[in-house]
Amino acid sequence: MVLGEGLLDDLAELMASYCPASRYAIVTDSTVAPLYGKSAAAALEKVAPTLLLQFPAGEWNKTRETWATLTDQLLAAQLDREAAILAVGGGVVGDLAGFVAATYLRGIRYVQVPTTLLAMIDSAIGGKTGVDTQLGKNLVGAFHQPRAVIADVRTLTSLPPLQLAAGMAEALKHGAIADAAYFESLIAGEQAIRAREPQALLDAVRRSVEIKVGVVAEDERERGRRAVLNFGHTIAHALEATQGYELLHGEAVAVGMLAEAKLGERIGVTEEGLAKTLAGALESYGLPLSPPVDPDLERMLDVMRQDKKNREGTVRFALPSRMGEMARGPGGEWTVSAPENVVSDVLRELSDS
Repeated sequence: MVLGEGLLDDLAELMASYCPASRYAIVTDSTVAPLYGKSAAAALEKVAPTLLLQFPAGEWNKTRETWATLTDQLLAAQLDREAAILAVGGGVVGDLAGFVAATYLRGIRYVQVPTTLLAMIDSAIGGKTGVDTQLGKNLVGAFHQPRAVIADVRTLTSLPPLQLAAGMAEALKHGAIADAAYFESLIAGEQAIRAREPQALLDAVRRSVEIKVGVVAEDERERGRRAVLNFGHTIAHALEATQGYELLHGEAVAVGMLAEAKLGERIGVTEEGLAKTLAGALESYGLPLSPPVDPDLERMLDVMRQDKKNREGTVRFALPSRMGEMARGPGGEWTVSAPENVVSDVLRELSDS
């Protein structure tokens, strides 16, 4: 990962160094295109012919239909295997562009250029790509590692406050699963981070990336420890799928982490009081503790039954044992099964909070 301030000014040189190609295709969305996509395309023209592709912004557009449209545009432009794709944008752009790169001509090179905090510390790292379906998030996809991740924290100055907060949900998650001291530093540094102070942002991105890279390097294909990165996500994905993706991903993760921490306390695997500590941290960043609309409990359970972590018909969760450490199952696995009636009780409390 290349991390710094003002890196997009040197994009042509960075691409020539990390991913030289005969042609480039920038994939972005309608929000990011005028902010960074067009200038990135102009910069890359200095190195090689560059195509700029965009799709309508929004999680609801991360679909197989959008994947097909982008793929057809690349085929029409006759890009060959010596070309490379740049994903310039947030997590939706990165997941979708990465899936296009993984499947176009059976796989071509690509580079992640995340422009949101959430993408910098989470979705751009680890090589997961994919699209959503009506049954849930990211159920169709591939593992395809980028040649480089170029993260320019200057792009975070254009983020709306809620988007910045959404990224901090994942940062707090990293502390909760792997580094209690980092979790505490994020609480202490809340004002500097929300003020977009470059050093505070650089420090947070760097530590979060270190944590995620450490987990992914140990378990790239999510057959073991990588499951810990899903803390909060089982419930978050169900919320997103059943509420039409109106919540930002980070907002859904905030609600999901708090609910799953309560679940962990309820079934005796999570230290008492962790949920309260987590709630205070989330609130300090202006993140929600409950969904804006009462959830459809039965539909959420249906979505959770489709979760990729499930085994032998049981819903499984990645749960902390205490701040900075994750619980292990009876066989040493990194997920824990929970009785469905207890899960239902926790989900029901989302409606009452």
